[in-house]
Amino acid sequence: MPDSTDRLIERLAADAGPVRRLRPPSIRALRWLLAVAVVAAIAVFGFSNLDGFMNRSRDPKMVLELIGAALTGILAVVAAFHLSLPDRSPAWALLPLPPFALWLASSGYNCYRYWVTYGPDGWHLGESAECFRFIVLVSVPLGISLLFLLRRACPLNPVRVAFVGGLGVAGIAAFVLQFFHPFDITFMDLGAQLVAIGIVASAAALIESRAQRRASRAR
Repeated sequence: MPDSTDRLIERLAADAGPVRRLRPPSIRALRWLLAVAVVAAIAVFGFSNLDGFMNRSRDPKMVLELIGAALTGILAVVAAFHLSLPDRSPAWALLPLPPFALWLASSGYNCYRYWVTYGPDGWHLGESAECFRFIVLVSVPLGISLLFLLRRACPLNPVRVAFVGGLGVAGIAAFVLQFFHPFDITFMDLGAQLVAIGIVASAAALIESRAQRRASRAR
């Protein structure tokens, strides 16, 4: 048995090609985020109503909402890159939770204020379906590119990595949405956004789960 094991190791070592070491996870995350920022900036400056956004951004509650969404997306992406490595603690998954809580709290307060001001109109569907579609459609290309990069590290728990990454791309999409959102968020808008975020994160995790099962059957 030891001889056969030694021969197997020697054969594998002889046939193995050079392995290119991945860059540090924070650097990989930063490069992906910078590429997304460039594309988002082109879309915002080319197609959004910046005057309307600037008027709405005078509200400090909206600024908190923007900061929460942006940090949720950024920190979730950074956490996903770290979680993709086998020597990283699962506690990295908790990194985006504080800004996510800030995002929910500020959005919820804006929803409540809108409902107090406009009454039952705060519960109308209105443009909420457009918010839902925007987040889902923007998250699809972002999610595909992010999952491709995360898979290169061959994570031991790809489902968790994909879920955190899905939260990241959904948070970024929700942040970009604010530049195209011409009015204060309502309860229905917030609900639609949360559903979209849940769908994006869960879909990413489901895709990785099925890919893992197929790989296990192939072996």
